[in-house]
Amino acid sequence: MIYKWNYHALTPQQTEERDKLAQEMSISPVLAQLLVQRGITTGQAARGFFYPSLKDLHDPFLLPDMGKAIERIEKALGQKERILIYGDYDVDGTTAVALVYKFLRKFTTNLDYYIPDRYDEGYGISDQGIDYASETGVKLIIALDCGIKSIDKVDYAKEKGIDFIIGDHHMPDETLPDAVAVIDAKRLDNKYPYEHLSGCGVGFKLVQALAQNNRMPFSELNDLLDLVAVSIASDIVPITGENRILAHYGLKQINANPSLGLRGIIDICGLAGKKITIGDIVFKIGPRINASGRMMNGKEAVALLLASSVDEARKMSENIDHYNDDRRELDKRITDEANSFIDGHLDMLKKKSIVIYNENWHKGVIGIVASRLTEKYLRPAIVLTKSNGLITGSARSVAGFDVYKAIESCKDILENFGGHTYAAGMSLKEEHLSEFRRRIEEISTEAIAPEMMQPQIDIDVELTFKEINQKFTDDLAMLAPFGPENENPIFMTRKVMDYGTSKLVGKSDMHIKLEMIDQSTSLPVNGIAFRQGDVFGSIKNGNLFDICYTLEENNHRGKKTMQLYVKDIDTTNY
Repeated sequence: MIYKWNYHALTPQQTEERDKLAQEMSISPVLAQLLVQRGITTGQAARGFFYPSLKDLHDPFLLPDMGKAIERIEKALGQKERILIYGDYDVDGTTAVALVYKFLRKFTTNLDYYIPDRYDEGYGISDQGIDYASETGVKLIIALDCGIKSIDKVDYAKEKGIDFIIGDHHMPDETLPDAVAVIDAKRLDNKYPYEHLSGCGVGFKLVQALAQNNRMPFSELNDLLDLVAVSIASDIVPITGENRILAHYGLKQINANPSLGLRGIIDICGLAGKKITIGDIVFKIGPRINASGRMMNGKEAVALLLASSVDEARKMSENIDHYNDDRRELDKRITDEANSFIDGHLDMLKKKSIVIYNENWHKGVIGIVASRLTEKYLRPAIVLTKSNGLITGSARSVAGFDVYKAIESCKDILENFGGHTYAAGMSLKEEHLSEFRRRIEEISTEAIAPEMMQPQIDIDVELTFKEINQKFTDDLAMLAPFGPENENPIFMTRKVMDYGTSKLVGKSDMHIKLEMIDQSTSLPVNGIAFRQGDVFGSIKNGNLFDICYTLEENNHRGKKTMQLYVKDIDTTNY
């Protein structure tokens, strides 16, 4: 795969801001440059970024309808009404349900939770869920990470004497459900200062408001922050502003004193004793929580997150780990089938979008398959299957293309849809499939420029190897936690040479274990270049080459070493 490297030098104004910030904060110009590139140009802003404070969290009552929600919850608690916490079956939804349930059970035992079945009920509020609430005497449903479009379902609940509070973070339509409260920072009338909360983040603001209204100290909420961090990482929301504060303290909680359920998952996926990062959540913890909703029912994930004993957490973590193994096998098989289909229909690759349908594919993994197709073919991908008489699908997108808006433009032929800019879901009748495919391709053709279909690497700073020392890497750690809109910085070093000891490693010699020098130092620097074994011959013959990379710290048997995670090698410039 040939990447385009994008390196944008600082403007004169940015250079001035960098130098001023470096001097004011007594930090390296490189660190100051990374801050300026993130829009942080003053000492005050830099201190807030380096040292997140819970005191800087926004007042939860600034969220739309928060006051109404708290009033209704306190009425339910006072009158001992039965409350049902309802959430989506993914990580964000299950952590949200677990968080609000953990808080409310301090005040009432007349409490239940509900996660819809992905296969029998589908996404969002279901008639079955409302019927369950009615049959069990529920008077108030608190819906989290879903419900913003559930106008008919909320009306159906009202007919049964059940009130709704909706806490969501997805895009609303012009008309909102007729709930007691609709808490969503993406509402058109929103005045809340930060609109990128996760669904679990909205749940946290709800309990923060309850605590605040009852003069409880914030410290009573600290043990909930681990769940918020898991949701922020897994739902791929920006790690900026309030999310950065919540993720920072959530990671502290995970590393110091996680809930028994999270500790069970940490143990089962080999993270015990290690410093857990956002990446560990994204690639190890999150997928296991998700596997419950993908393969069985998300209610098991909530039960795990609410586990009250080490033994219980261990047993449920083992179950969920088995689900994850099954999910991986299924994901690989369906991805292979999708790729084989595309290989046999190469005309698909002449289009700007991929819309692929197989009625036998497992609904639980089509989102993952869509992600893999987008990554491989560099175009938006929608993977569809059949469920409960409807075609249902998941979409993923490339940078710069809003797949949610593309799907929204087809709403007249859809039964249901929802999501975000780069990930969305939908359902439709089979007779509309051809028209849906035609419209998505038409929108994609108009909006996707050729350069959007070329893999690109955005480089932050050019470095020499001499600049990479312990002080620099310690400074770099102050930028964490990394994630969307605060990515791990990518560096570039030019005129690199093999030290003479680099070698091919891994299955079929796919990877290169690098030992390199540049013109600034004769001491070799270690690196790993995954899936780049094909350029090994070019770098072993003494040629100069350029690399772009992130810096990763290895901690092996208590010894810290720095390694370059080489994203690409360019041998064409010398």
